Amino acid sequence: MKQPRAKASPTPGEILWANSFQTQLLTWFRAEGRDYPWRQTEDPYAILVSEMMLQQTQIATVLGRGYYQRWMDTFPDVATLAAAAEPDILRVWEGLGYYSRARNLQKATRAVLADHGSEFPRSVAGLLSLPGIGRYTAGAVASFAWNLPAPLVDGNVARVFTRLFACDDPIDRPAMQQQLWAWAEALLSREEPRCYNSALMELGQRICTPRSPACLICPVQSCCASAGPAATSRPNKSPARAIVAVIEHALFARRDGKILLHQESGKRRQGLWKLPERSPAETTDLPEILTATYAITHHRVALHIHAAPGAIAQTGETWHPLADLPALPMPGPYRKALNQLLSDRQP
Repeated sequence: MKQPRAKASPTPGEILWANSFQTQLLTWFRAEGRDYPWRQTEDPYAILVSEMMLQQTQIATVLGRGYYQRWMDTFPDVATLAAAAEPDILRVWEGLGYYSRARNLQKATRAVLADHGSEFPRSVAGLLSLPGIGRYTAGAVASFAWNLPAPLVDGNVARVFTRLFACDDPIDRPAMQQQLWAWAEALLSREEPRCYNSALMELGQRICTPRSPACLICPVQSCCASAGPAATSRPNKSPARAIVAVIEHALFARRDGKILLHQESGKRRQGLWKLPERSPAETTDLPEILTATYAITHHRVALHIHAAPGAIAQTGETWHPLADLPALPMPGPYRKALNQLLSDRQP
């Protein structure tokens, strides 16, 4: 039977199918749940690493391209990461984007060492006191590391809830965010929060997917007010930001076994090295040797690279020996372009 939309702050007793939802979800997960590396540990540090990596990034990327294992091999514990040099951190993170996540990881570990005696605080409130830790991440670490009854809402969970309750309000509005967290609190299994939260997130990842939800095999179909064709119409979001086209002109300057690079100082890519940019007027007479495209947030960038053997270093630019390039942190699009250019020019 289809369920009515819940009130703004429901209690478990007000959602009559809450127990059935938990039972069906947990039964499915015990039989079908996937065994990711971060589910094989109760180490809050390892769990925090996985959660920070999985923000804005798919599991297939984090695991398939070895990011998680590479990070844990390089920075296996709180003390190792806290003591690491930032360039080393950014280099291991390279390709995942949103580099503030890597910096926040280090800030959190340093706070754990300095303020908590090297032990993560074992509460949601304590985790929220760490730099860079928000409500979702705190709930994830608390439930997965210590089996504490902490609700969580990520993109997958939000999609599941809007379909369960047939809600068409844009999920990115503050009032709707409050509603989602109220549902998360009301439906949470207090007896098995670790297993339940894993199951809820995996339901969104594998069954209640954005474009083609598998409603016919959904373990909680009987609780869902959107099962069937209506599911694909939810969730709704506010209108997306317009795509902005950006053109970048960069220099490929190589001499005496060195490459000219510029170190970023902006918030998004601070500390990363890339080919130095110049204005269109400064590159008009320089031969273009490579054109590449890449996307960053709502920007679509066309990168034009020009040969400039006579380039002069400007502020923030340094000549780097070719042998040093593998150790320098670099935005993925520039790493790919530079590797191609160097490969094309090998004897």
